[in-house]
Amino acid sequence: MDQTLPKLLKRIAEENPDVASHYSKNENEEFIPTLYKDYFQTALNFGAGLLSIGIIRGEHIGLICDNRQEWAISDMGLLSIGAIDVPRGCDATEHDLAYILDFAECKTVIAENQAQIKKILNLKQKLPLITTLIIIEQPTDEIQQGCVESGIVLYSYEELIKAGKIWRTENPNAVEAEIEKGTWDDIATIIFTSGTTGEPKGVVLTHGNFLTQLDELPERIDIYTGEKAICVLPVWHAFERLCEYVVLFAGAAVCYSKPIGSILLADFVKLNPQIMPGVPRVFEAIYDGILRTMRKTGGITLILFNFFVKTAILFSKIDRLLFNKTARFRKQPIVLFWILLIIPYILLLPLKLLGTKLVFKKIHKKLGNAFKAGVSGGGAMPPAVDEFFWAIGIKVVEGYGLTETAPVVSVRPFSRPIFGTVGKPIRGAEVRVVDENGKQLPPGKKGLLHVRGGIVMQGYYKKPELTAKAIDKDGWFDTGDLAIITLDGEITLRGRKKDTIVLRGGENIEPLPIEMRIAESQYVSQAVVIGQDSNGQDQRYIAALIVPNKEELLSFAEENHIESNSYKELLTNSEILKKYDTEIKNLVNAKSGFKLFERISRFVLLEKPFEVGVELSAKQEIMRYKIQKIYAKEIHSLFE
Repeated sequence: MDQTLPKLLKRIAEENPDVASHYSKNENEEFIPTLYKDYFQTALNFGAGLLSIGIIRGEHIGLICDNRQEWAISDMGLLSIGAIDVPRGCDATEHDLAYILDFAECKTVIAENQAQIKKILNLKQKLPLITTLIIIEQPTDEIQQGCVESGIVLYSYEELIKAGKIWRTENPNAVEAEIEKGTWDDIATIIFTSGTTGEPKGVVLTHGNFLTQLDELPERIDIYTGEKAICVLPVWHAFERLCEYVVLFAGAAVCYSKPIGSILLADFVKLNPQIMPGVPRVFEAIYDGILRTMRKTGGITLILFNFFVKTAILFSKIDRLLFNKTARFRKQPIVLFWILLIIPYILLLPLKLLGTKLVFKKIHKKLGNAFKAGVSGGGAMPPAVDEFFWAIGIKVVEGYGLTETAPVVSVRPFSRPIFGTVGKPIRGAEVRVVDENGKQLPPGKKGLLHVRGGIVMQGYYKKPELTAKAIDKDGWFDTGDLAIITLDGEITLRGRKKDTIVLRGGENIEPLPIEMRIAESQYVSQAVVIGQDSNGQDQRYIAALIVPNKEELLSFAEENHIESNSYKELLTNSEILKKYDTEIKNLVNAKSGFKLFERISRFVLLEKPFEVGVELSAKQEIMRYKIQKIYAKEIHSLFE
């Protein structure tokens, strides 16, 4: 196996020199390919350019950039000479950058554009170590003057690549020699977590941490030389980064798009990709878009759509039971299932096929004619969304991991996904579920998930106490996730330990399943379950903050002749509140598997959607500690 990521790129470029590695849009919104031979040579030139300005092996380099092939070239270029990247996206605040770049002791920063350079110049007093900036886009006179006044040397990306070409001519094979020095255990990156619990932590990952996953992931994620993956996640995030390494390993191409419905669907038509990695919110958005379009169409089309979807969901449930494609926590009477279900299976099959021909094929075409599957990670996939895609024949496999595991621990294989799970651990990773005392639990029992193996980080940068708390003496990393191992060895997730709500009566509640259930309503965009008041005091019941689906809410108000002077006023209208109360009670009840103490007693409708960097992390997970601060007034009102 390749010992470092640049060695992997070198091998793939030599084997597939004229195959596209990236597709990027030009000014005319056309996708232009970059070939592997050019990707590798440009990365070498960039690495040589860094050497020419004095960058040395082991140096930490900030990389503040969003999705574009220059990110990949910069990353591979600096890794080629043994440097270490400290990545972040352009949505990073000055506060984030001040902490991360200072704590990681970065002297050099690669920044995408003027806005990122301005942030760093504004922080010059807090970042005294920074002496060099490299800008990917062309610098303005204002930026150049600002750097001069701050005593910082500024290079453009193109300028550095040109300097690298000259340096390679004068020092033949020097960069290639640096690549050969690289080893499995060399540090590749320090990725600062997005801080869903507070201060970001620097996760130290080696080349080996990433490459361990490439032993088996290509067997589970079917993508081959010359194929395409359409990518919309932040490239600095561990999940997207590993996805790109899987694509690289296959000799396939990364195609950058945006997680905006109209842009993404248009790019699907242009590119005809085979796979798409995404966080659950991306697949939820596609799901919501399909349902919204059907509701707007109405009439016989909507009636047929609803009928065939319900039929297909029922067929899929029977199919999974008969062919052992669903999570098993105890032995199941397969023979009895066949006796009871074979006739319904035979009767439903023609209806499923008819639905595919009349309705589902039209949805498939929106994703091109080569699409194999979506890969969901970075959060829990809502069961209703998972069930829908499974039923209509669009494969979306769910995976699991953390930044600290580089990040993939498990993923359902394309060939045989098991519903209700995130698959078995990949080769190179061991998992166990333990109770509060650290005793290993058997399959079927819920507990804390621990992971061990070559995917586990080296530790948290400059935080040995936190590292020792997270990884025990035997190498087991405490994920903080609650899970159950199935009889067949797959992992099923049950929420985060830190998110568990403990009511005054001692009842333990996992908020995530309730939140996902509420969000199944067409009138709900997002939901957050609360069990403590604004002072952190446990309560007798749970409540919820609800972000309405504004479009659907306004349509409901118009159809029911509910008048108001503003959207804000509409959110406190008694008829609207009654509607939401009914929606929540219809979704969260004993019939749907929720206990009495898991039902929502009170709720408040929020005017503003949640935003990345405010209430949401970069992978669009709810940052609960921020919710408690931002909505302290609303939370107080829920428990008055």
